[in-house]
Amino acid sequence: MRKYQITSGTSHQIGAHHDGEGVNFAVFSEHATKIDLCLFSPDGKREMTRLPLPERNGPIWYGYVPGLPVGTLYGYRAHGQYAPEQGHRFNPHKLLLDPYTREIHGAWSNDPATLGYDDASSSMDLSFDQRDSAPYVPKSVVSDPALFEGMKNGRHRHCDRDIILEAHPKGATQANPAVPSELRGTYEGLASDAMVAHLQKLGVHSIELLPVHNFVDDGFLTKRGLTNYWGYNSIGFFALEPRYFGPNGLQGFRDMVDRLHKAGIEVILDVVYNHTAEGDQRGPTLCFRGLDNASYYRLTAGQPRYYVNDTGCGNTLNISHPYVLRMVLDSLRFWVECMGVDGFRFDLATTLGREDHGFDPRGGFFDALRQDPVLSQVRMIAEPWDIGPGGYRLGEFPHEFSEWNDSYRDTVRRYWRNDAHSTQELAARLLGSADTFDRAGRRNWSSINFLASHDGFTLADVTRYTQRHNEANTENNRDGHHTNYSDNCGVEGETDDPEIRARRTRRQRNMLATLFLSQGTPMLLAGDEFANSQKGNNNAYCQDNDIGWLNWDKADHDLQTFVEQLSRFRQDHLAVRQSRFLHGAPRALDSHPDVEWTDFTGAPLEWRDPHLANFCLTLRCSAEAPYFEPDVDVVFIVFNRSDEDGAIVLPDTPDGQSWVRAIDTAQNIQAPFCELEHANTVVAPETVVAFVLKDDEATA
Repeated sequence: MRKYQITSGTSHQIGAHHDGEGVNFAVFSEHATKIDLCLFSPDGKREMTRLPLPERNGPIWYGYVPGLPVGTLYGYRAHGQYAPEQGHRFNPHKLLLDPYTREIHGAWSNDPATLGYDDASSSMDLSFDQRDSAPYVPKSVVSDPALFEGMKNGRHRHCDRDIILEAHPKGATQANPAVPSELRGTYEGLASDAMVAHLQKLGVHSIELLPVHNFVDDGFLTKRGLTNYWGYNSIGFFALEPRYFGPNGLQGFRDMVDRLHKAGIEVILDVVYNHTAEGDQRGPTLCFRGLDNASYYRLTAGQPRYYVNDTGCGNTLNISHPYVLRMVLDSLRFWVECMGVDGFRFDLATTLGREDHGFDPRGGFFDALRQDPVLSQVRMIAEPWDIGPGGYRLGEFPHEFSEWNDSYRDTVRRYWRNDAHSTQELAARLLGSADTFDRAGRRNWSSINFLASHDGFTLADVTRYTQRHNEANTENNRDGHHTNYSDNCGVEGETDDPEIRARRTRRQRNMLATLFLSQGTPMLLAGDEFANSQKGNNNAYCQDNDIGWLNWDKADHDLQTFVEQLSRFRQDHLAVRQSRFLHGAPRALDSHPDVEWTDFTGAPLEWRDPHLANFCLTLRCSAEAPYFEPDVDVVFIVFNRSDEDGAIVLPDTPDGQSWVRAIDTAQNIQAPFCELEHANTVVAPETVVAFVLKDDEATA
C-alpha cells in the first residue's frame, strides 16, 4: 500500500467523498482532542497507516488525502477524556465507524474488545480497556460516487386510495417458491415478477419495509444462537444492511425501488433514529459513543455516566443537538435523493419530538423536516409512542404526518371478540378516528388503520391463540405484549375441528372487511392476506426462520381472493375512503346527517347500551363536497356480530336505483352485480355485509 499524505480539505460536506483525484474526510466531534483517520488493507485485516485529521472548523474535523482510490477501507480513532462520570468515553483503542459511510465492509462481532471498558473489572464501565477493536468491527468504505447518482422517487401523494403493506425485506420472499431461488430473501426478490404481481393483485400502493439500515445483532441474542431479525438496532444510518443483498449487491436495492416505481408502488422505509446499537453504559463502543458520547446521546441529568432510556433500548439519540439533527436530516435526504425512496415510518417517533421540556410537535426535528425542500415532499408516518414520560401521543403529530393507530387495532379486535362497550368505540374508528385526528386541518388519511403489524400476533394468530407462545425466543415466554385482545375461538392453537376453523376464517374476513370499509389509510401486515401464522409468537424479533418468514406454502388462497375483492371495492367506492372527516353531524348542503347509524330495522341506535353489538352504517360522499355530489356513491354497511341471522330493512332508494350486495364475509361475490336486494333481506351470523346503490339497468 502506497504511503499517503493528508492535507487540508473542506468541512462543508461531512463523510468521505471522492472527487476523482482523492478523498475529503470530515467528521463531527465537539469534545475530541484529536481524531485519527485509519486506512486498512483491501481485506480489512491490517491497519496500514494512521493519519491525524489536520484541520478543525468548530466541531468538524477534516482533511484531504490525494490519490486515495474508491473502495479504500477506513475508520476513525478519537482521542479525548475517558471520564464516564462526566459523560465522555473517548478511547483511541476502539476503531469507529464513520457515521456517514454509505458502505460497510465486514461483519460486526460481539467480542469483548469492542467494549470501551474492561468487562472483567469490578469498576465495569468506569475502567478503561486497551484492546484494539479493529479486528472485530467492519470498516467504512470510500464509495464510488457513481453508485449513488440521483434517483427519482415515486409519485408520492397523500391519497385516499393508498393501501400500505408492511413487510420484512427478507421474510417476505425467503420461503416464496414463485420467487427465483437466488432472489429469495433479498432486496431484488421484493421486486421479482411474482412479488410485483402479488402486490398489484392486492391493490398495494406502498410497501413499508422493516429497517434496512445497517444494524448489529445483540450480544445476548447471538449467545443463544439467535439474531436481531427485525433490525431495530441501527448503527449505520446511510448504509444498507448487506445481509439482504442479492446478485447485484447495493445496486440491487436501487433496482428494486425502480422496478416497484414502474409498477406504481412506492417504497417506505421504517427508520430508527431514536437510539443506536451501542446500548447503555455496558454496551460496545462502535461509532457515536467513541466519537462524542456527550453530544450524540441524551445523558441523565446530574449523572451523565448513564443514558436517558426513553426508547427501552438502552440509549436515546440526542436529536436536539444541531449536528446530530443534521446527521438525521442528511441521512433522510440521502435515502430520498440517492436511493429513490418515497417516505419514512419513524420508529418511536415521540422520542424524535422530545425536547428538554418534553414532547413538542413544534420542536426542532419537526420544524426541520417541514421546512426542508426535499423531505417536506415525502411521506411521513409516525409511530406515536415511546416508553418515556408522557410517551403516548396518538393524534398529536404535525399535520404532515400520518400515524399508526393502535387504538384502531385494539378496538376492531375487541369488537369481534364481543367485548362490552366496544361497538361505541368502533363507531369512531370506522370514521377515521375523527375524535383523535380532526384538528388543525388534518385529513382523513392521518389515521393508519391496521389489524396487525410486525410487533404482535399476525391476524391469523389473533383468531388462533388467546395466549402468546414465545418459547422459541428463549426468554421463558415473558417477552412480547401481554394484552393482545385475541380469541382462539374455542381451542388454543392449531385444530382439525372444521367448525372452529370456519369460525376463525370468518373472524379474519370480518376484521379485514372492517379495515377496508373504514375511513383512513389501511395497512396490511404482509401475509395476513393469506392467513400467515407465527405459531402464536407475538414477538418474533429474533426469529429469522420459518416462524418469522411468510409461509407461502400454507397460504389460504380463498382468503387472499377475498382481500383482493375488498381492495377493488375500496378503489371503486369513494364513500369508504373520503379525504375529510365525517362526524354524523348535519351537512351544510341539506342538513341531512353526513353519516347515518341505525339498527337492523332502520331505527336510531341506543348508544348507551354497553352490549350494543349489531348496527348499520350509511355512508355518502358528504365530506367530498364541492368536488363530488354527496350521493354520487352510497354504501350501506351491516355489522352482525351475533350468532343468528339478521333481518335487515334496507334504506329507501331513489327511483331507478336498487341495492345490491357487494361484500359479504359469508360468501364470495364477484362483480358485475346481477341480483337486486329486496327492502327486507337477511344477513348471516357473524358477518359484515356492504350494499351499494346501482342503476336498475346496470343490474338487469
